[in-house]
Amino acid sequence: MNSSLLLCGDPLRPARCDPYFAAQADAARQAGAGVALLDHDALLAGRGDEAVRRVPRGLGAVWYRGWMIPSPAYAELDAALAERGVQLLTTPDQYRAAHELPGWHGVFAGETPASVWMTCRPLQAPGADVLARAVSELPVGVGIVKDFVKSRKHEWDQACYLPDLADISAVHRVVSRFVELQDDALAGGIVLRAFEELRRDVGETRVWWLDGEAVLTTAHPDTPDVEMAVGGEPWSVLDRIRPLVGKLGCRFVTTDLAQRTDGTWRVIEVGDGQVSDLPSSADPAALLGPLLLVNQT
Repeated sequence: MNSSLLLCGDPLRPARCDPYFAAQADAARQAGAGVALLDHDALLAGRGDEAVRRVPRGLGAVWYRGWMIPSPAYAELDAALAERGVQLLTTPDQYRAAHELPGWHGVFAGETPASVWMTCRPLQAPGADVLARAVSELPVGVGIVKDFVKSRKHEWDQACYLPDLADISAVHRVVSRFVELQDDALAGGIVLRAFEELRRDVGETRVWWLDGEAVLTTAHPDTPDVEMAVGGEPWSVLDRIRPLVGKLGCRFVTTDLAQRTDGTWRVIEVGDGQVSDLPSSADPAALLGPLLLVNQT
């Protein structure tokens, strides 16, 4: 039996799919798959039963495609769906492993920038002494700060970029500003990463993996107009990445690849495929076709 698709409903018209995901809903229906709607706002508010009230009971196995969900809320979603006889094909443990950097970084350590992390609560930035111990584990030089899931690269100078990891006062200032701006959306804690200079003319490539195999390659949604490399790299780098994706043990994931100025392709981020954005230039059927044909096992 093929899987179904769980999409976010429109907050203004709950019986309809969120317009942002309407093309994916159409592609799923054209593939003969069932489509159900999630109240994303209710889920984030801690009302799991209300969030899944439009999901048919006994629907069976589903993939989620929608807005990001914090890992604890995803576990609540999994439990609420199970009460209705619906099974998420990505378990809560798998979701956290792919969605949060501490879950995947160890597997990809040789292919991604060096990183250290620490848990912290929203609006409670780590002290300068804690940050000093953390940066001592990174290469000397430039870094960035993010949380377990997202950066604030659009506030590059004030809340992302760390020009000198040895300048603990400056590191503390930027990290504190990042925590302030993240507010209660801070995911998990703080990550400090070594900065690697990337080729901007090439842009990032997003690779979509299903059960350990690459099923689609797209531009990164942040740079949809930057032409991806064609031929040679990054395609040969997939041979290096494939065993690591398998080792991670998550069924549906994405890897964002970018080329350093020295020509080396690097894994910049790993993500859970259910909440990875599909660029508007990509055909939804190219992703949903293989995804929805996967059976429950």
